[in-house]
Amino acid sequence: MPTPFYDPAKTYEENFKEGPFGVFADGEVFSGHSVSTSKEYDFFGVKVNSPFGIPAGPLINSNFCRSAFEKGFDICVYKTIRSAVFPCHPFPNILSVKIEGDLTMEKAQDKLLVDNKYSEPISITNSFGVPSREPSVWQADVKHTLSYARNGQVLVLGFMGTVKENQTEAEFIADYALAAKQAKETGVKVLEMNLSCPNIGNEGLVCYNLNMTERVCKAVREVIGNIPLILKVGYYKEYEDIKKLAEIAEKYAQGISAINTISVEVVDKNGNQALPGENRLRSGVCGAAIKWAGLEMAEKLARARKEVGGKFKIIGVGGVITPNDFFEYRNVGANFVMSATGAMWNPYLAKEIKERLR
Repeated sequence: MPTPFYDPAKTYEENFKEGPFGVFADGEVFSGHSVSTSKEYDFFGVKVNSPFGIPAGPLINSNFCRSAFEKGFDICVYKTIRSAVFPCHPFPNILSVKIEGDLTMEKAQDKLLVDNKYSEPISITNSFGVPSREPSVWQADVKHTLSYARNGQVLVLGFMGTVKENQTEAEFIADYALAAKQAKETGVKVLEMNLSCPNIGNEGLVCYNLNMTERVCKAVREVIGNIPLILKVGYYKEYEDIKKLAEIAEKYAQGISAINTISVEVVDKNGNQALPGENRLRSGVCGAAIKWAGLEMAEKLARARKEVGGKFKIIGVGGVITPNDFFEYRNVGANFVMSATGAMWNPYLAKEIKERLR
């Protein structure tokens, strides 16, 4: 397999300082007829060359974003930031998941074997803990990154609130608002709020607590003004929850990005916890094995959008490994599509998709 642009064999800090790797490091710019399309797409008020990009996750700093833009990924989401410094989980952070077919919700109740031998169709587990540098550092880097976006390209900045010990709900919401304020100060044109992260009091993910989701959305909207906002969420089992989410998005946001990952217990060949450290028995799985869930969410969000009379855009994420996967998402109602795992191992993915978009 080709060298991924984020090297799983290196620590997060090594990747941050030395990356990206593989073809992403060659400096070649994909431009001209071979990767351009005859259409323009409206991404929340920004005209982009294609409705395809890389979601929050592997683009950990300006160097990674620059390479993604060079390789024709027109919508790039800078890795989710926090309002204060937050450490990365211990190495390793990425491992290969051994699974046949789809990671269904039933399979997710069992344990999955992981190792460092990667093979196609690629599925991985990633466990970083959403590390973040000092706000002044990431703000400066984001501002620098904006200069790398070419004509028809756009940078999105992801942000989230942080759960702290003995924190009240009001303090949790206020931290989301603070991170949003800091993100706005960079001058990015589109923001993405990560709601697929832990809720206060270990009540699962924020996005699954729809009352908290709405309160956070309201607080953030008051801070960011008219800047377009995308809500990043996980997989919902119940359609009524998706419909409620659609109502919240229509009121406070302009888009929904789904899905993030599917959580599962990961073990090594001896059946032991594969990722060292506390609270890492379970880890998010992404890649080919979760495409079914991303497609299902995109389809149901499109139905819910119609039922609530909504205008929000849908960003389909999960298991986009090939151009065919991109078009599957578009066919079920996704306005835009993003790939993290697929793009990491195939730097030509945007080019291949654009060639079929012409």
